[in-house]
Amino acid sequence: MYDFGSIIDRNEVEAEMGWNERDKPRTLYQMLERTASKYPNRPAASFQLTSGPTDAKETVTWREMLEHSTQAANLFRSLGVGEGDVVAFLLPNSLETMYTLMGAGIAGIVNPINPLLDAEQVSGILRETKAKVLVTLKAFPKAEVAQLANDAVAMAPCVETVLEIDLNRYLSPPKSWLVPLLRPKVPVKHNARVRNFVTEMNKQNRTLDFADSSEDRVAAYFHTGGTTGTPKVAQHKYSGFVYNGWLGANLLFDEKDVIMCPLPLFHVFAVHVIWMSCLMSGSHFISPTPAGYRGDGVFDNFWKLVERYKVTFMITVPTAIAAMMQRPVDADVSSLKTAFSGSAPLPIELYNRFVEATGVNIVEGYGLTEATCLVSCNPPTGAKKVGSVGVPFPYTDIKILTCDEDGSILKEHGVDEVGEICLTNPGVVTGATYTEADKNVGLFAAGTYLRTGDLGRLDEDGYLWITGRAKDLIIRGGHNIDPAEIEECLAGHEAISFVGAIGQPDAYAGEIPCAYVELVAGGKTTPAELLAYAKTHIHEKAALPKHIEILDELPKTAVGKVFKPDLRKRAITRIYDKALADAGHNAVVAEVVDDKKRGLVARLRTTGDVDYEAVTHCLGNFTRPYEWME
Repeated sequence: MYDFGSIIDRNEVEAEMGWNERDKPRTLYQMLERTASKYPNRPAASFQLTSGPTDAKETVTWREMLEHSTQAANLFRSLGVGEGDVVAFLLPNSLETMYTLMGAGIAGIVNPINPLLDAEQVSGILRETKAKVLVTLKAFPKAEVAQLANDAVAMAPCVETVLEIDLNRYLSPPKSWLVPLLRPKVPVKHNARVRNFVTEMNKQNRTLDFADSSEDRVAAYFHTGGTTGTPKVAQHKYSGFVYNGWLGANLLFDEKDVIMCPLPLFHVFAVHVIWMSCLMSGSHFISPTPAGYRGDGVFDNFWKLVERYKVTFMITVPTAIAAMMQRPVDADVSSLKTAFSGSAPLPIELYNRFVEATGVNIVEGYGLTEATCLVSCNPPTGAKKVGSVGVPFPYTDIKILTCDEDGSILKEHGVDEVGEICLTNPGVVTGATYTEADKNVGLFAAGTYLRTGDLGRLDEDGYLWITGRAKDLIIRGGHNIDPAEIEECLAGHEAISFVGAIGQPDAYAGEIPCAYVELVAGGKTTPAELLAYAKTHIHEKAALPKHIEILDELPKTAVGKVFKPDLRKRAITRIYDKALADAGHNAVVAEVVDDKKRGLVARLRTTGDVDYEAVTHCLGNFTRPYEWME
């Protein structure tokens, strides 16, 4: 392994030889075959259905991972999946999910889908990727994945085969006897053939029945976002898989490491950053419960699970860290070396509480789906600048730019100057990041550097700091306000766990700042107290939030990011309803929808007789569009 302690170390790795000159596998199958050959009897992955520290678990070796992944690949080929065909999966975590991920990426193109989406969104992704096969869950008590898949496939006639995984095999009597009695009945709504995944997989050879890919190619589709509207679909090549795995194996982990990753296998953080690193290094991947951090009892048992597996690296996100810090460290965690946090910025106060409680440092990283993930991290053996996302990984080139809409560079920024983070590395599919060609227009600065949409700066030591999202800027009367300034301030309040700052509609300024907060367990405060706190800590008068609201829980994505579109919908509803009521109109906002062309649109319904022209004058003072419900 290389020492990765500073930008100097990073530059020395690059100077040693170019990326294309390095000896490395070329395909997903080669990655797996190499590691299985080196460490055939070492544990590759462990999974347990329930979260108890003594509950049943199942572990497979690297040899078994190779054999089962090969069987899955042979199964998909037998179903007509070629290198350009798609196998989608709509699954919680399990060992079968890993075999599906690997086998589909070897035989064709794997398309993981978030089971928290709705049926229309899932079917939209299936149609966009032209998926031939869908692997999903057989109906199971307290799980709605099978119903979701059934509804989605009914709207996606491209799916020819549905393969079902039955989690009941992980249970033992008497619980396993109860599942068939409690299993929900799901009437089939589609015309695809339905088969049992494990039964069909076990019919296949444990050696590859077809020639592995001979060159780099697209091997995965990962959708981005997706909590409203149809998500964009990003293309990933084998070269991106290999790059992420190489970084992990050469800078972070080795075959003796045990990595706890309770994150979903439909997301790039778990798949590319962690699993590919395990795949290249031979580390042991631990997946507790199908739902990971969302699973029953995972937070209560987390430290005991660390002790059980002798975990050396834990993979986490800020929301999970906040939940852990509300529980005692009640086990021997002396094996733990590092916590790796990503997906969202980590508040400094939360970082400090974690380090104080565990004695373990947190390494913050940065990546994005469009770049096949990894971009930078705080160097494990060097200075950790809390609040930054560290230094760029070797072979990742970052520029801070201002561009026009078509990607022409207007300005390249210097040290500590804020602009849009733009990058290139072996994980970027230049010019063809998304499956929809029109979504790639203007996405690359000077045709080369991926425009991330994130605002940031590089300091004098080469550390990258993210200051916000370009599209998240609050524009108050032409004045740009970074929401991170408000969020960092309020996150310092002892009662606050998470903050989401946005611009709420304003008839005069276009937008004015507002904030939504979630309290820590047992935390007590009021909006008035928080407003007073903000006045003493936010120095820019224009950035003072005009409204602060306390919610039981902020809306979040599956990997713990505060989901701001939902907050914007809430703010539009509140502001428009007040404007209509103050003007005496018999109308309210029934819903706010995400229109692809117009953005967020308020849909109004009447509550009595309405002067439509007067309403037009009333809401015409705001920049956000509205329409009447039929």
